[in-house]
Amino acid sequence: MSTVVLVGAPGAGKSTVGRGLARELGREFIDVDQRIEEVVGKPIAEIFADDGEAHFRRLEESATLELLESGAVVSLGGGAVLNARIREALAGHDVVWLRVSIQQATRRVGMNTVRPLLLGNVRGRLIELLRERTPLYEAVAAQVVDTDERPVSDVVAEIAATRRAA
Repeated sequence: MSTVVLVGAPGAGKSTVGRGLARELGREFIDVDQRIEEVVGKPIAEIFADDGEAHFRRLEESATLELLESGAVVSLGGGAVLNARIREALAGHDVVWLRVSIQQATRRVGMNTVRPLLLGNVRGRLIELLRERTPLYEAVAAQVVDTDERPVSDVVAEIAATRRAA
C-alpha cells in the first residue's frame, strides 16, 4: 500500500483533509510538522527561533523520508518540496497537491503565529512562497485538487474516490 502524500501551501488544508482522508481510507494520518514537534518536544515556531530554519529543514528531511515509507496518509510541511532529496523521494509515492489561491490561504491562515515563515505581511509572504513553490508542487503531484470554496468533505471524497478506484 503506497503512502498518500499531501503537499501544498500553508492554508491549503493538508492537515484537515489528511485527517478526513485517513479516516475514509482506513489508514493512519501523520502530519510531519506535528511529528517533529513530538520528537523535539517543542513547537515549530520555537525550533525556528531557537535553532534556526536550517536545523528545522534537516529535521523535516529526516522525518519526511522516514514517514514516506509508512503507508499512511502523510501531510508534508508547505516548504518540504524545496528539498531536492524529498522531491526525489516523492517520485515513488501517491502525491496530491492541494491547490489554494492566495485569497483563500490568507483567509485560512490569518495571523496564525505558529507559522514562522508567515510572520509580518501574511499575504505578501504567501504570494512569495507560492511563486517559489508552485512549480515544485506541480512537478511532484500525481493529482491536483483545488480546495478554494469547497467543503473539506468534498475534497476528501474526490481524493478518496480515485484511491478506491485504483
